Amino acid sequence: MTPKLLLMCISLVWSGLALAPSAHAEDPPAMPIYTGLFANLGAGGYDVVAYHTQGEAVRGVRAFTTRWQGADWRFSSQAHLDLFLADPPAYAPQYGGHCAWAMAQGYGAKGDPQIWQIVDGRLYLNFDRAIHARWQADITGHIARADANYPQVLER
Repeated sequence: MTPKLLLMCISLVWSGLALAPSAHAEDPPAMPIYTGLFANLGAGGYDVVAYHTQGEAVRGVRAFTTRWQGADWRFSSQAHLDLFLADPPAYAPQYGGHCAWAMAQGYGAKGDPQIWQIVDGRLYLNFDRAIHARWQADITGHIARADANYPQVLER
């Protein structure tokens, strides 16, 4: 085989590999989930079911982890993981875990999993306690504005 023919063969194989889909590729997430810069944990690794069932922020553990919407979600028990798997949108924080008040203002910011509130069965996270106080001044209005803004404001 001549060097030129060998180079052409390598080029064809290489281009075919570049076009082949990855066996590990995921579909792109349907909604942007806040995971921070150095982790891939939804809600900062907190058990999003616990907010609903225990009324408190509880850290999840690695043993009870699933992937949903491109993020890893941790739970404190198999029972909580099973509840989440049965209906993830019922438990996941609104706006993908971004700060609900910021979303209402038209921009994205991290939601702190320790600064939270459940309204009409939905989990909302806020950036900090001061923002949470602003959020509480007009929850219904903030939710309406945030619903209108999400997820478009994150695409800018």
